[in-house]
Parts: sequence; C-alpha cells; structure tokens
Amino acid sequence: MKKDELIYKQYVQILREELRPAMGCTEPIAIAYASAKARSVLGKTPDRILIEVSGNIIKNVKSVVIPHTGGLRGIPAAVAIGAVAGDENAEFEVISNVTSEQIEATKAYLESTPIEVKWSDSSHIFDLKVVVYSEEESAVVHTVDYHTNIIEIKKNDEIIYQHECLSEEDGLTDRSCMSVESIVDFAESVDLEDVRVALERQIKCNMAIAEEGLKNNFGANIGKTLLASRGDSIQTKMRAYAAVGSDARMNGCELPVVIVSGSGNQGMTASIPVIVYAREYGLDDDLLLRALVVSNLVTTHLKTDIGRLSAYCGAVSAGVGAGAGIAYLKGGRYKVIAHTIVNAAAVTSGIICDGAKASCAAKIASAVDAGLLGLEMYENGNQFLGGDGIVTKGVEKTIKNIGRLARYGMAETDKEIIEIMTCDL
Repeated sequence: MKKDELIYKQYVQILREELRPAMGCTEPIAIAYASAKARSVLGKTPDRILIEVSGNIIKNVKSVVIPHTGGLRGIPAAVAIGAVAGDENAEFEVISNVTSEQIEATKAYLESTPIEVKWSDSSHIFDLKVVVYSEEESAVVHTVDYHTNIIEIKKNDEIIYQHECLSEEDGLTDRSCMSVESIVDFAESVDLEDVRVALERQIKCNMAIAEEGLKNNFGANIGKTLLASRGDSIQTKMRAYAAVGSDARMNGCELPVVIVSGSGNQGMTASIPVIVYAREYGLDDDLLLRALVVSNLVTTHLKTDIGRLSAYCGAVSAGVGAGAGIAYLKGGRYKVIAHTIVNAAAVTSGIICDGAKASCAAKIASAVDAGLLGLEMYENGNQFLGGDGIVTKGVEKTIKNIGRLARYGMAETDKEIIEIMTCDL
C-alpha cells in the first residue's frame, strides 16, 4: 500500500481518531464534557440541571466509579463534576486536572443543586442532552452517536452551533474502506512515523494503568486473581494484565487510557496482551507498533457494524483484535489473521454488555482467551467452518454476520438489560 493512496490516508486518520487518551469510563466522561460545555455557554455555575440520556448511557454510567470525584458514581455525579470542575476544552480529559478542593465542592454541589435525570426517547443509541439553568437563563448542549459529537449548542433558545447528524459515524473518516486484507497490507507498509505518536502513547498509558492495577486493590481484582491462581505463564499474563487495567479503570483509578471505538476497556484489551507478548519475547519495537496497527484496526473494523454501544460486549471485538495482533507478532499475515478472527469471534460472540463495572475485567480476560484460542486453533490445523453457527465462508462475511447479530438481533436484549438494570432507580 502506497502513502499517496486514499485508503492509506484513511487508515492513518482512523487510527488518529480512535486512539485518544481518556480519563475514566467514557460515558460518564461524555456527560461531564457536555455539562462543562453547557456551563461555559451559560457563563456561570448553574443552579439547576436537567439531563436527558438514552438507555445505553444509563447502563454504562450506573455502576462505574468516576475518577477525581472521591469515589462517586452515577449520572448526577458526572453532571456535577463537569459543571463544577470540568475543562470544557479537554473532551475525554475533561476532569483530568480536578483538585481536592473541587472534589469537595462537587459533593456539596450535589447536595444543594437539583439535578433531574430523564430517559430520552431518542432513536439514537447514544444520546445525551444537558440543559443548565441560572435563574431565567439557560444553555443546552446535545451530543449524539459518539462521545464528543456535539450537534447543538443553545443559549436562551438562541442557536449558537448546530450540525445535522446524517449517520452514526458522521464526522468520522469513512470506515467502509476497511477489510482484514487491507488492514494487514497497511500494517506491513505504513510509515511508522505517521502513527508512532498515537501508538507509543497507547503503550505508555495502557501499561501504566495495568501496573497500577497490580500494585493496588481495585474492584474484584480479576487480574490479580488470575495471576495468583493460574501462575505467570505468558498466556496468563496476557489475560491478567488486560484484566487488571480494567480492574483499575472501572473502579476510579486516576490514570488515563488510550481508547479504541470510544472505549477504554476496548483500548486496553486490544493493546495490552500484544504489548505483554512482545516484551516477554524481546521483540522489535517497530514490529510491536505494526502489530498494534493490526489489533486496533481489526477491533475498529469489527465494531463498525456493531455500533459504539449495544448489548454486545465490546471487549469481544477487542479480544479478537488482540488475537490478530499476536498472530502478526508471531509472523502470521492475512491468512493466519483471518482464520484467527473467525475462530475467536465464534467463541465469545454471545457475551452481553450490562454496563461498565467491575465484572468488565472478567469479560476482558475471557475475550483475550478467545483471541488466543482462535490463533492456537489455526496453528494446530483446526478451524471453525462456514455453516458453524454464525460463521460463514469468508472473514468479511462473518464480520458482517456479527454486526447484524449485535446491532439488530440483540436490540431487544439491550432493552431488557436496561430494564433490569434500571428497575430499582
């Protein structure tokens, strides 16, 4: 693949769009970002707030600890930290620089300020609207489809900014160019200077939070449990280090991660096992970067038809991506990687997403295990064949089947999960 080809430029841009640093679980962060934006437009700290959110946002904010809040959870807390202390220009890092004084101010603000949460009846899977008030003045920030995609800003009913949303990926580079074959071709030929900054930041950030998770107790300590109960083989390390990063992130660790498909858990799952494998065997740094190109883009490719949020656990796609990246490290190219993807996806495509919380780490461990198994199957002359369940002949057709299953087949499952999770709210 040549640098002057359109598809080359698209892949470079996709990686730059996807591999972004984020502080905390991205759904509460999206709320904090919209809240901080609305406060900035209002020009003062609001004395009342209304937030309307779609069910999947409720699902992903309900149980996760928001960093830099002193252990707070939930939508009102995310709204409050954004309104009190958020940097409206920092997007995914909106609450990265919160002080201890601001944490206490946020807690006091929560106690004294009416914050109303409404379930949006929007047709968008991802939809949040923050309306802030101060006496007779108001401001609105409306975000749809992905975390930083603001489509409308208003002050006192005057439209300040408006953008028509044409599709879920509107504003992002066209993903229809993606295929497993072209991903491998791009990874082989890419000038690493075009992607080095994003990939090296991913290595630094995501390994740092994994190391932090090993040092301290977070959540259910899935990663540390794996290491304690199953030894320190490379197979266990790859699963455990990815899981321990999620242990930390889901339970309030104040370190950033580099995300993929809008998700820190997916960003860690796609990258950490690949990094751990490369370091275990002393592999060349540039080879690792090319393998991360594969893992990140395979994850993104699988997620494109699924959507940013759904009833389908995103770690599954990222575990498949990790398996593909490790296959690349071991010398496998298109044929090996394609079979790894199909084998791995056939194993774990039934895992549901029931929100961001401590058990995500265990799902990540299972997803990485499936990615590794998918590769090991092919290395040992075994594979799942077309007609085995949702597997069909050809990796691209199988990926399409997975997207169809997740987006359409699991739509009612998603509604039921949200109903179960919110019945006591």
